[in-house]
Amino acid sequence: MLTNLGQVAMMGTDLAFIARLGAEATAAAALAGRIYWISVAFGMGLIAASACFAAQGYGANNLSLVRRSLRMGLWTALLLSPPIMAFQLLGEHILLALGQAPDAARLAQQYLSGLAWGAPMVLLFFAIRTFMTAVNRQAPVLWITLTGVPLNLLLVFLLMYGSLGLPRLELLGVGLATTIVNFSLFLAGLWFATMAQSFRDYHGLARLWQLDRPLMRQLILLGMPISISLLLESGISSAGAVLMGLISTKALAANQVASQVSALVFMISSGIGMAATVRVAHAVGRNDGSGVKRTCLGAMLLGVVIVAVLTLAVIAARFEIAELFLDELADDADAMIGLGAHLLLVGASAFISGAVCTIASGSLRGMKDTRVPLLFAGSAYWLIGVSLGYLLGLKIGLGATGVCIGLSIGAAAYAGLLVLRLQLLVRRLGLHPTHESGT
Repeated sequence: MLTNLGQVAMMGTDLAFIARLGAEATAAAALAGRIYWISVAFGMGLIAASACFAAQGYGANNLSLVRRSLRMGLWTALLLSPPIMAFQLLGEHILLALGQAPDAARLAQQYLSGLAWGAPMVLLFFAIRTFMTAVNRQAPVLWITLTGVPLNLLLVFLLMYGSLGLPRLELLGVGLATTIVNFSLFLAGLWFATMAQSFRDYHGLARLWQLDRPLMRQLILLGMPISISLLLESGISSAGAVLMGLISTKALAANQVASQVSALVFMISSGIGMAATVRVAHAVGRNDGSGVKRTCLGAMLLGVVIVAVLTLAVIAARFEIAELFLDELADDADAMIGLGAHLLLVGASAFISGAVCTIASGSLRGMKDTRVPLLFAGSAYWLIGVSLGYLLGLKIGLGATGVCIGLSIGAAAYAGLLVLRLQLLVRRLGLHPTHESGT
Protein backbone atom coordinates (compact mmCIF):
# COMPACT_ATOMS: atom_id res chain seq x y z
CA MET A 1 0.00 0.00 0.00
CA LEU A 2 2.82 2.40 0.86
CA THR A 3 4.61 1.46 -2.36
CA ASN A 4 1.50 2.37 -4.33
CA LEU A 5 1.30 5.68 -2.48
CA GLY A 6 4.88 6.38 -3.54
CA GLN A 7 3.85 5.86 -7.15
CA VAL A 8 0.91 8.22 -6.66
CA ALA A 9 3.30 10.80 -5.21
CA MET A 10 5.31 10.69 -8.42
CA MET A 11 2.18 11.12 -10.54
CA GLY A 12 1.07 13.95 -8.26
CA THR A 13 4.44 15.64 -8.75
CA ASP A 14 3.95 15.52 -12.50
CA LEU A 15 0.46 17.01 -12.27
CA ALA A 16 1.50 19.76 -9.86
CA PHE A 17 4.18 20.96 -12.28
CA ILE A 18 2.07 20.52 -15.40
CA ALA A 19 -0.69 22.65 -13.85
CA ARG A 20 1.75 25.59 -13.94
CA LEU A 21 1.71 25.37 -17.74
CA GLY A 22 -2.01 26.15 -17.93
CA ALA A 23 -5.43 24.55 -18.26
CA GLU A 24 -4.76 23.20 -21.76
CA ALA A 25 -1.61 21.41 -20.61
CA THR A 26 -3.45 19.96 -17.60
CA ALA A 27 -6.27 18.71 -19.81
CA ALA A 28 -3.76 17.25 -22.28
CA ALA A 29 -1.96 15.48 -19.44
CA ALA A 30 -5.30 13.97 -18.39
CA LEU A 31 -5.81 12.54 -21.87
CA ALA A 32 -2.20 11.33 -22.10
CA GLY A 33 -2.47 9.67 -18.71
CA ARG A 34 -5.50 7.72 -19.87
CA ILE A 35 -3.71 6.46 -22.99
CA TYR A 36 -0.65 5.56 -20.93
CA TRP A 37 -2.32 3.74 -18.07
CA ILE A 38 -4.88 1.87 -20.14
CA SER A 39 -2.02 0.26 -22.10
CA VAL A 40 0.23 -0.35 -19.09
CA ALA A 41 -2.69 -1.84 -17.13
CA PHE A 42 -3.16 -4.45 -19.85
CA GLY A 43 0.45 -5.58 -19.41
CA MET A 44 0.21 -5.54 -15.65
CA GLY A 45 -2.79 -7.86 -15.77
CA LEU A 46 -0.83 -10.65 -17.43
CA ILE A 47 2.15 -10.10 -15.13
CA ALA A 48 -0.13 -10.13 -12.08
CA ALA A 49 -1.02 -13.73 -12.91
CA SER A 50 2.59 -14.69 -12.17
CA ALA A 51 2.01 -13.57 -8.55
CA CYS A 52 -0.75 -16.19 -8.19
CA PHE A 53 1.58 -19.01 -9.27
CA ALA A 54 4.53 -17.69 -7.26
CA ALA A 55 2.44 -17.27 -4.10
CA GLN A 56 0.91 -20.74 -4.40
CA GLY A 57 4.41 -22.13 -4.95
CA TYR A 58 5.61 -20.31 -1.85
CA GLY A 59 2.67 -21.61 0.19
CA ALA A 60 3.41 -25.17 -0.98
CA ASN A 61 7.20 -24.70 -0.44
CA ASN A 62 7.79 -25.21 -4.17
CA LEU A 63 10.75 -22.89 -4.88
CA SER A 64 10.98 -24.10 -8.47
CA LEU A 65 7.51 -22.76 -9.21
CA VAL A 66 8.39 -19.45 -7.55
CA ARG A 67 11.51 -19.09 -9.69
CA ARG A 68 9.73 -20.06 -12.91
CA SER A 69 6.93 -17.60 -12.16
CA LEU A 70 9.37 -14.71 -11.86
CA ARG A 71 11.09 -15.72 -15.08
CA MET A 72 7.82 -15.85 -17.01
CA GLY A 73 6.73 -12.56 -15.50
CA LEU A 74 9.87 -10.93 -16.91
CA TRP A 75 9.32 -12.65 -20.27
CA THR A 76 5.76 -11.33 -20.37
CA ALA A 77 6.95 -7.78 -19.67
CA LEU A 78 9.50 -7.94 -22.48
CA LEU A 79 7.08 -9.41 -25.02
CA LEU A 80 4.34 -6.89 -24.30
CA SER A 81 6.54 -3.79 -24.24
CA PRO A 82 6.80 -3.13 -28.04
CA PRO A 83 3.03 -3.06 -28.76
CA ILE A 84 2.35 -1.04 -25.60
CA MET A 85 4.97 1.54 -26.59
CA ALA A 86 3.58 1.70 -30.13
CA PHE A 87 0.08 2.33 -28.76
CA GLN A 88 1.35 5.23 -26.67
CA LEU A 89 3.39 6.76 -29.49
CA LEU A 90 0.20 6.79 -31.61
CA GLY A 91 -1.73 8.54 -28.85
CA GLU A 92 -2.40 11.71 -30.83
CA HIS A 93 -4.06 9.78 -33.67
CA ILE A 94 -6.14 7.80 -31.17
CA LEU A 95 -7.33 10.93 -29.40
CA LEU A 96 -8.21 12.64 -32.66
CA ALA A 97 -10.21 9.57 -33.68
CA LEU A 98 -12.10 9.87 -30.37
CA GLY A 99 -13.11 13.42 -31.21
CA GLN A 100 -10.69 15.32 -28.96
CA ALA A 101 -9.51 18.83 -29.85
CA PRO A 102 -6.39 18.89 -32.09
CA ASP A 103 -4.43 21.15 -29.70
CA ALA A 104 -5.18 18.91 -26.71
CA ALA A 105 -4.21 15.81 -28.70
CA ARG A 106 -0.96 17.44 -29.82
CA LEU A 107 0.02 18.43 -26.28
CA ALA A 108 -0.94 14.98 -24.99
CA GLN A 109 1.39 13.40 -27.54
CA GLN A 110 4.28 15.51 -26.25
CA TYR A 111 3.80 14.06 -22.79
CA LEU A 112 3.35 10.52 -24.17
CA SER A 113 6.49 10.83 -26.31
CA GLY A 114 8.46 11.12 -23.08
CA LEU A 115 6.49 8.57 -21.07
CA ALA A 116 6.38 5.77 -23.65
CA TRP A 117 10.07 4.86 -23.41
CA GLY A 118 9.67 4.04 -19.73
CA ALA A 119 6.78 1.60 -20.19
CA PRO A 120 9.06 -1.49 -20.47
CA MET A 121 10.78 -0.51 -17.22
CA VAL A 122 7.42 -0.13 -15.47
CA LEU A 123 6.37 -3.64 -16.52
CA LEU A 124 9.72 -5.24 -15.65
CA PHE A 125 9.73 -3.56 -12.24
CA PHE A 126 6.17 -4.74 -11.67
CA ALA A 127 7.23 -8.33 -12.43
CA ILE A 128 9.98 -8.05 -9.82
CA ARG A 129 7.58 -6.48 -7.38
CA THR A 130 5.01 -9.27 -7.70
CA PHE A 131 7.76 -11.83 -7.07
CA MET A 132 8.95 -10.04 -3.92
CA THR A 133 5.40 -9.70 -2.65
CA ALA A 134 4.67 -13.39 -3.27
CA VAL A 135 7.59 -14.42 -1.04
CA ASN A 136 6.77 -11.89 1.73
CA ARG A 137 9.74 -9.60 1.00
CA GLN A 138 8.06 -6.32 0.04
CA ALA A 139 10.31 -3.86 1.89
CA PRO A 140 12.94 -3.37 -0.88
CA VAL A 141 10.27 -2.29 -3.37
CA LEU A 142 8.92 0.25 -0.87
CA TRP A 143 12.29 1.88 -0.25
CA ILE A 144 13.15 1.89 -3.95
CA THR A 145 9.86 3.61 -4.78
CA LEU A 146 10.18 6.18 -2.00
CA THR A 147 13.66 7.05 -3.27
CA GLY A 148 12.17 7.66 -6.70
CA VAL A 149 9.81 10.40 -5.44
CA PRO A 150 12.43 13.13 -4.76
CA LEU A 151 14.39 12.02 -7.84
CA ASN A 152 11.29 12.50 -9.97
CA LEU A 153 10.65 15.90 -8.39
CA LEU A 154 14.17 17.07 -9.25
CA LEU A 155 14.18 15.74 -12.81
CA VAL A 156 10.73 17.12 -13.63
CA PHE A 157 11.83 20.56 -12.45
CA LEU A 158 15.05 20.46 -14.46
CA LEU A 159 13.61 19.12 -17.70
CA MET A 160 10.31 20.99 -17.73
CA TYR A 161 11.77 24.43 -17.04
CA GLY A 162 15.19 23.84 -18.61
CA SER A 163 17.25 24.60 -15.51
CA LEU A 164 21.04 24.18 -15.18
CA GLY A 165 21.57 24.73 -18.89
CA LEU A 166 19.14 22.00 -19.98
CA PRO A 167 16.60 22.76 -22.73
CA ARG A 168 13.06 23.74 -21.72
CA LEU A 169 11.01 20.69 -22.74
CA GLU A 170 7.74 21.35 -20.87
CA LEU A 171 5.39 18.33 -21.24
CA LEU A 172 7.99 16.26 -23.07
CA GLY A 173 10.44 16.94 -20.25
CA VAL A 174 7.97 15.76 -17.61
CA GLY A 175 7.49 12.51 -19.50
CA LEU A 176 11.24 11.98 -19.97
CA ALA A 177 11.89 12.63 -16.28
CA THR A 178 9.38 9.93 -15.31
CA THR A 179 10.98 7.54 -17.80
CA ILE A 180 14.43 8.08 -16.28
CA VAL A 181 13.03 7.44 -12.80
CA ASN A 182 11.28 4.24 -13.94
CA PHE A 183 14.52 2.99 -15.46
CA SER A 184 16.31 3.66 -12.17
CA LEU A 185 13.61 1.84 -10.18
CA PHE A 186 13.92 -1.22 -12.40
CA LEU A 187 17.71 -1.37 -12.07
CA ALA A 188 17.46 -1.10 -8.29
CA GLY A 189 14.76 -3.79 -8.15
CA LEU A 190 16.81 -6.09 -10.38
CA TRP A 191 19.82 -5.71 -8.11
CA PHE A 192 17.81 -6.66 -5.03
CA ALA A 193 16.13 -9.61 -6.75
CA THR A 194 19.47 -11.10 -7.81
CA MET A 195 22.06 -9.91 -5.28
CA ALA A 196 20.33 -9.34 -1.92
CA GLN A 197 20.81 -12.16 0.57
CA SER A 198 17.08 -12.69 1.19
CA PHE A 199 16.49 -13.48 -2.52
CA ARG A 200 19.61 -15.41 -3.53
CA ASP A 201 18.16 -18.83 -2.71
CA TYR A 202 15.47 -18.37 -5.35
CA HIS A 203 17.96 -17.90 -8.22
CA GLY A 204 15.34 -15.79 -9.94
CA LEU A 205 17.29 -15.16 -13.17
CA ALA A 206 18.53 -18.73 -13.63
CA ARG A 207 17.94 -19.84 -17.24
CA LEU A 208 16.27 -16.53 -17.99
CA TRP A 209 16.66 -17.15 -21.72
CA GLN A 210 14.62 -20.37 -21.52
CA LEU A 211 10.90 -20.02 -22.26
CA ASP A 212 8.79 -22.20 -19.94
CA ARG A 213 6.00 -22.99 -22.39
CA PRO A 214 3.65 -24.91 -20.03
CA LEU A 215 3.78 -22.23 -17.36
CA MET A 216 3.51 -19.43 -19.92
CA ARG A 217 0.41 -21.10 -21.34
CA GLN A 218 -1.17 -21.26 -17.87
CA LEU A 219 -0.14 -17.69 -17.19
CA ILE A 220 -1.83 -16.47 -20.36
CA LEU A 221 -5.03 -18.43 -19.64
CA LEU A 222 -5.20 -16.99 -16.13
CA GLY A 223 -3.79 -13.56 -16.90
CA MET A 224 -5.67 -12.64 -20.06
CA PRO A 225 -9.01 -12.20 -18.23
CA ILE A 226 -7.15 -10.14 -15.59
CA SER A 227 -5.65 -7.96 -18.32
CA ILE A 228 -8.97 -7.41 -20.03
CA SER A 229 -10.64 -6.67 -16.67
CA LEU A 230 -7.95 -4.10 -15.85
CA LEU A 231 -8.33 -2.74 -19.35
CA LEU A 232 -12.05 -2.29 -18.77
CA GLU A 233 -11.45 -0.74 -15.34
CA SER A 234 -8.77 1.63 -16.66
CA GLY A 235 -10.88 2.26 -19.71
CA ILE A 236 -13.74 3.48 -17.55
CA SER A 237 -11.58 6.39 -16.40
CA SER A 238 -10.43 6.96 -19.96
CA ALA A 239 -14.03 6.96 -21.16
CA GLY A 240 -14.85 9.47 -18.43
CA ALA A 241 -11.98 11.70 -19.58
CA VAL A 242 -13.15 11.46 -23.19
CA LEU A 243 -16.69 12.42 -22.17
CA MET A 244 -15.33 15.32 -20.12
CA GLY A 245 -13.30 16.45 -23.13
CA LEU A 246 -16.45 16.46 -25.23
CA ILE A 247 -18.07 18.75 -22.66
CA SER A 248 -15.24 21.31 -22.35
CA THR A 249 -11.51 21.72 -21.73
CA LYS A 250 -12.28 23.19 -18.31
CA ALA A 251 -14.33 20.15 -17.34
CA LEU A 252 -11.48 17.89 -18.45
CA ALA A 253 -8.89 19.87 -16.46
CA ALA A 254 -11.07 19.91 -13.33
CA ASN A 255 -11.78 16.20 -13.71
CA GLN A 256 -8.03 15.53 -13.71
CA VAL A 257 -7.89 16.63 -10.08
CA ALA A 258 -10.72 14.29 -9.13
CA SER A 259 -9.03 11.51 -11.10
CA GLN A 260 -5.75 12.09 -9.28
CA VAL A 261 -7.44 11.78 -5.90
CA SER A 262 -9.31 8.69 -7.11
CA ALA A 263 -5.97 7.23 -8.19
CA LEU A 264 -4.67 7.81 -4.66
CA VAL A 265 -7.58 5.91 -3.14
CA PHE A 266 -7.31 3.21 -5.81
CA MET A 267 -3.61 2.69 -5.10
CA ILE A 268 -4.37 2.14 -1.41
CA SER A 269 -7.07 -0.43 -2.11
CA SER A 270 -4.89 -1.94 -4.85
CA GLY A 271 -2.13 -2.57 -2.31
CA ILE A 272 -4.60 -4.34 -0.04
CA GLY A 273 -5.98 -6.25 -3.04
CA MET A 274 -2.48 -7.42 -4.00
CA ALA A 275 -1.87 -8.55 -0.42
CA ALA A 276 -5.19 -10.41 -0.52
CA THR A 277 -4.18 -12.14 -3.76
CA VAL A 278 -0.93 -13.35 -2.21
CA ARG A 279 -2.42 -14.41 1.14
CA VAL A 280 -5.32 -16.23 -0.49
CA ALA A 281 -2.91 -17.98 -2.85
CA HIS A 282 -0.72 -18.97 0.11
CA ALA A 283 -3.77 -20.50 1.81
CA VAL A 284 -4.81 -22.28 -1.39
CA GLY A 285 -1.28 -23.67 -1.69
CA ARG A 286 -1.67 -25.07 1.84
CA ASN A 287 -5.23 -26.34 1.10
CA ASP A 288 -6.43 -24.09 3.94
CA GLY A 289 -10.06 -23.18 3.26
CA SER A 290 -10.55 -21.36 6.58
CA GLY A 291 -7.40 -19.32 5.87
CA VAL A 292 -8.93 -18.14 2.60
CA LYS A 293 -12.08 -17.03 4.41
CA ARG A 294 -10.15 -15.13 7.09
CA THR A 295 -8.00 -13.39 4.50
CA CYS A 296 -10.94 -12.26 2.38
CA LEU A 297 -12.86 -10.93 5.37
CA GLY A 298 -9.84 -9.20 6.92
CA ALA A 299 -8.78 -7.54 3.67
CA MET A 300 -12.29 -6.29 2.97
CA LEU A 301 -12.77 -4.83 6.45
CA LEU A 302 -9.36 -3.17 6.40
CA GLY A 303 -9.90 -1.64 2.98
CA VAL A 304 -13.40 -0.34 3.68
CA VAL A 305 -12.38 1.29 6.97
CA ILE A 306 -9.34 3.04 5.48
CA VAL A 307 -11.18 4.23 2.38
CA ALA A 308 -14.17 5.42 4.41
CA VAL A 309 -11.86 7.64 6.47
CA LEU A 310 -10.21 8.94 3.31
CA THR A 311 -13.61 9.65 1.75
CA LEU A 312 -14.60 11.86 4.67
CA ALA A 313 -11.23 13.63 4.52
CA VAL A 314 -11.56 14.33 0.78
CA ILE A 315 -15.10 15.67 1.19
CA ALA A 316 -13.99 17.97 4.01
CA ALA A 317 -10.91 19.27 2.17
CA ARG A 318 -12.22 19.24 -1.40
CA PHE A 319 -11.78 22.98 -1.99
CA GLU A 320 -8.23 22.97 -0.62
CA ILE A 321 -7.35 19.97 -2.79
CA ALA A 322 -8.75 21.60 -5.92
CA GLU A 323 -6.95 24.86 -5.12
CA LEU A 324 -3.64 23.00 -4.75
CA PHE A 325 -3.75 21.92 -8.40
CA LEU A 326 -5.88 24.57 -10.10
CA ASP A 327 -5.01 27.85 -8.37
CA GLU A 328 -2.60 29.06 -11.06
CA LEU A 329 -4.34 27.77 -14.16
CA ALA A 330 -6.17 30.75 -15.59
CA ASP A 331 -7.94 34.03 -14.93
CA ASP A 332 -11.11 32.09 -14.04
CA ALA A 333 -9.29 29.98 -11.46
CA ASP A 334 -12.11 30.41 -8.92
CA ALA A 335 -14.63 28.80 -11.27
CA MET A 336 -12.18 25.98 -12.03
CA ILE A 337 -11.59 25.37 -8.33
CA GLY A 338 -15.32 25.30 -7.68
CA LEU A 339 -15.88 22.77 -10.46
CA GLY A 340 -12.94 20.64 -9.29
CA ALA A 341 -14.27 20.63 -5.72
CA HIS A 342 -17.74 19.68 -6.93
CA LEU A 343 -16.37 16.76 -8.97
CA LEU A 344 -14.38 15.61 -5.94
CA LEU A 345 -17.60 15.57 -3.91
CA VAL A 346 -19.47 13.55 -6.53
CA GLY A 347 -16.55 11.23 -7.24
CA ALA A 348 -16.01 10.49 -3.54
CA SER A 349 -19.31 8.62 -3.57
CA ALA A 350 -17.61 5.85 -5.53
CA PHE A 351 -14.48 5.48 -3.37
CA ILE A 352 -15.82 2.72 -1.11
CA SER A 353 -17.43 0.72 -3.93
CA GLY A 354 -14.19 1.07 -5.94
CA ALA A 355 -12.19 -0.27 -2.99
CA VAL A 356 -14.56 -3.22 -2.63
CA CYS A 357 -14.12 -3.97 -6.34
CA THR A 358 -10.32 -3.93 -6.13
CA ILE A 359 -10.04 -6.04 -2.97
CA ALA A 360 -12.70 -8.56 -3.99
CA SER A 361 -11.14 -9.06 -7.43
CA GLY A 362 -7.72 -9.45 -5.81
CA SER A 363 -9.07 -12.15 -3.50
CA LEU A 364 -10.68 -13.95 -6.44
CA ARG A 365 -7.37 -13.91 -8.34
CA GLY A 366 -5.74 -15.72 -5.43
CA MET A 367 -8.25 -18.52 -6.11
CA LYS A 368 -7.50 -18.29 -9.87
CA ASP A 369 -11.01 -17.06 -10.57
CA THR A 370 -10.64 -14.48 -13.35
CA ARG A 371 -13.15 -15.20 -16.10
CA VAL A 372 -16.40 -14.46 -14.28
CA PRO A 373 -15.07 -11.14 -12.86
CA LEU A 374 -14.23 -10.20 -16.44
CA LEU A 375 -17.88 -10.62 -17.44
CA PHE A 376 -18.92 -8.57 -14.43
CA ALA A 377 -16.52 -5.75 -15.34
CA GLY A 378 -17.79 -5.52 -18.90
CA SER A 379 -21.45 -5.48 -17.95
CA ALA A 380 -21.27 -3.21 -14.88
CA TYR A 381 -18.67 -0.67 -15.97
CA TRP A 382 -19.54 -0.34 -19.61
CA LEU A 383 -23.13 -1.36 -20.16
CA ILE A 384 -24.23 0.45 -17.01
CA GLY A 385 -21.55 3.00 -16.06
CA VAL A 386 -20.49 4.49 -19.39
CA SER A 387 -23.99 4.37 -20.83
CA LEU A 388 -25.43 6.23 -17.84
CA GLY A 389 -22.54 8.69 -17.84
CA TYR A 390 -23.13 9.52 -21.49
CA LEU A 391 -26.89 9.75 -21.01
CA LEU A 392 -26.78 11.91 -17.87
CA GLY A 393 -23.84 14.06 -18.89
CA LEU A 394 -24.35 14.75 -22.58
CA LYS A 395 -28.00 13.96 -23.32
CA ILE A 396 -29.87 15.01 -20.21
CA GLY A 397 -27.50 17.94 -19.74
CA LEU A 398 -26.01 17.37 -16.29
CA GLY A 399 -22.53 17.88 -17.74
CA ALA A 400 -19.47 16.72 -15.79
CA THR A 401 -21.63 15.89 -12.76
CA GLY A 402 -23.77 13.50 -14.80
CA VAL A 403 -20.71 11.69 -16.12
CA CYS A 404 -19.41 11.15 -12.58
CA ILE A 405 -22.79 9.91 -11.34
CA GLY A 406 -23.08 7.38 -14.16
CA LEU A 407 -19.60 5.99 -13.58
CA SER A 408 -20.22 5.77 -9.83
CA ILE A 409 -23.36 3.70 -10.39
CA GLY A 410 -21.38 1.34 -12.63
CA ALA A 411 -18.73 0.89 -9.94
CA ALA A 412 -21.38 0.11 -7.33
CA ALA A 413 -22.94 -2.54 -9.57
CA TYR A 414 -19.51 -4.14 -10.18
CA ALA A 415 -18.78 -4.20 -6.44
CA GLY A 416 -22.05 -5.96 -5.67
CA LEU A 417 -21.48 -8.66 -8.28
CA LEU A 418 -17.92 -9.33 -7.10
CA VAL A 419 -18.96 -9.65 -3.46
CA LEU A 420 -21.62 -12.19 -4.38
CA ARG A 421 -19.08 -14.18 -6.40
CA LEU A 422 -16.55 -14.06 -3.55
CA GLN A 423 -19.12 -15.28 -1.03
CA LEU A 424 -20.00 -18.20 -3.30
CA LEU A 425 -16.40 -19.37 -3.74
CA VAL A 426 -15.45 -18.90 -0.09
CA ARG A 427 -18.49 -20.94 0.91
CA ARG A 428 -17.38 -23.72 -1.45
CA LEU A 429 -13.89 -23.70 0.06
CA GLY A 430 -15.38 -23.87 3.54
CA LEU A 431 -17.43 -26.91 2.58
CA HIS A 432 -14.45 -28.60 0.88
CA PRO A 433 -11.33 -27.47 2.76
CA THR A 434 -8.99 -29.84 0.91
CA HIS A 435 -10.14 -28.78 -2.54
CA GLU A 436 -7.56 -26.88 -4.66
CA SER A 437 -9.60 -23.96 -5.91
CA GLY A 438 -9.10 -23.33 -9.60
CA THR A 439 -12.70 -22.39 -10.06
